Amino acid sequence: MKPIVAVVGRPNVGKSTLVNRLAQTSDAIVHESRGVTRDRSYHTADWNGREFTIVDTGGIEPLKSDDVFATSIRDQALAAAEEAAVILFVVDGRTGVTEEDESVARMLKRCDKPVFLLVNKLDNPDRENDSIWEFYSLGIGEPTPLSALHGHGTGDLLDDIVALLPEEEDEVADEFPDALNVAIIGRPNAGKSSLFNRILGADRSIVSNIAGTTRDAIDTVVERNGKHYRMVDTAGIRKKSTVYENIEYYSMVRGLRAIDRADVALLVVDASVGVTEQDQKVMGLAIERGCAIVVLLNKWDLLDDDRKREACMETIDRRLGVMAPWAQYLRISALTGRSVEKIWAMVDAAEKTRSQKISTSRLNTFLTDLREFGHTVVDGKRRLRMHYVTQTGVNPPTFTFFVNHSDLVNDTYQRYVENRMRSTFDFAGTPIRLFFRKKEQKDA
Repeated sequence: MKPIVAVVGRPNVGKSTLVNRLAQTSDAIVHESRGVTRDRSYHTADWNGREFTIVDTGGIEPLKSDDVFATSIRDQALAAAEEAAVILFVVDGRTGVTEEDESVARMLKRCDKPVFLLVNKLDNPDRENDSIWEFYSLGIGEPTPLSALHGHGTGDLLDDIVALLPEEEDEVADEFPDALNVAIIGRPNAGKSSLFNRILGADRSIVSNIAGTTRDAIDTVVERNGKHYRMVDTAGIRKKSTVYENIEYYSMVRGLRAIDRADVALLVVDASVGVTEQDQKVMGLAIERGCAIVVLLNKWDLLDDDRKREACMETIDRRLGVMAPWAQYLRISALTGRSVEKIWAMVDAAEKTRSQKISTSRLNTFLTDLREFGHTVVDGKRRLRMHYVTQTGVNPPTFTFFVNHSDLVNDTYQRYVENRMRSTFDFAGTPIRLFFRKKEQKDA
């Protein structure tokens, strides 16, 4: 697993601009407004052949009022210190030291991680020393002048970061290369730990504990009916190691790393609360990475009347139904053990659809039916025509359609084709990928 470099600091100091600069991307939203970045910012960076993951903690901060904002920033810095190999503490060289900067600095001085104090927005290299002296008062060490916007100083910074990254661990020989990787994901307090412990405490054989590449992470291989399942550790799952485990940022970063390695993701939703915005985000990340998904409605035993049950299902339809109407749901209670045994059959079914191969003859029949239905895209004199389709990948199933005008394929038509495919073939529990390529015409 790639080491993590965490970017911390108060809002509007240029964290997203720095993330974009270091990761050579423009994915992180940049705006001259406090706290504008609220979605995750999680990227792979590469410098001289050394890869690492760069995370902008501001990318996962919830909306907070000003009077409690400093606490939120400090908590996220705490979480970053727990997870990261290197911490980049960004301050604004034009504004000077603020109370929020001092709050984060006090915490970072207590952590046992390398910290770079980056004085950003010093866009004139000839005058950068004029503004840098006051940042020595933070007690973090040597302030480094930087312009994330123009790139001044970022090359040297990357050299210094890479020099401090831990050596990559040798790959441990995998005793169970065919084990199915299953990650338990979800927001804090949804019951992930309880479910994990219920699964491990059940009457089955735990055949191996494999040390992960993150500190304190253990992957547990479970054997059931002759099949091996590697339960991918997501959040310090059996070890209540620190107070930080309930912080949204820490949970999200661990969840991201688990999703990267998973074949099937078990999204644990607190049924007593219903589906939240963070549940949506976590599911979106799993879909992006091609995981099969089973949604577990945990704490169902707490819903003691029809009104509460209907309210929970309404949030599912509203928040997850549009994103993944193909996802399978199971009502469980990790506390009492209700329906936990049924999870395995749903995992197996989702994995089966995720790895399936559709024959060319069945795809041709599907395409013929699609053409006969007549729904297509027309732009002036141009009409979209589908020539042929082939499956180009599995895990998840991936299909390439060869068409006459690929630029005519819009999101609406792509959703239409996906819905038709799902009504024809069994893709329950798995995302699918559709690509549309222009079929080159041969010269007459």
